[in-house]
Amino acid sequence: MDFELTEGMIWIFIAIASGVIEAITLGITTIWFVFGAIVAWILAEFNAPIIIQVIAFITVSGVLLYFTKPLLKKGLKLGSTRTNADALIGEEGVVTERIDTLKAIGQVEIRGQIWSAKTEQNDVIELGSKVEILAIEGVKLVVRKSIITKEEELRCQV
Repeated sequence: MDFELTEGMIWIFIAIASGVIEAITLGITTIWFVFGAIVAWILAEFNAPIIIQVIAFITVSGVLLYFTKPLLKKGLKLGSTRTNADALIGEEGVVTERIDTLKAIGQVEIRGQIWSAKTEQNDVIELGSKVEILAIEGVKLVVRKSIITKEEELRCQV
């Protein structure tokens, strides 16, 4: 009993392998090779020359990858999910423990929670000061002292 490996079988194998890799990685990259391999397999079944099959595989895979991956990434919002902590960036908090980055001390209250804090430029920010959250590094907020205009200061005093 002889087993003959045909071009069509190779394309089916490539399609299955690409599908398995996509299922494992979820990178929305190898899925397009599945479609390219299916087109090449169809061409192989119609006895198209191997060079035509390869060109079709590369063209279909490349076109689908180039034009649809950005749309899918945007639609599925891959890699852009903000966590609850990320939502704090840009908000304002109040210093509950003097912030001195060089001494590795300081805390800020924001949304009723106390966070460890440090400054971006190793400034010292006193207790009770308002700060803007710039970033989150590990479990620490990176903050800077809020700039309050004279008008805002007067409104707070009234």
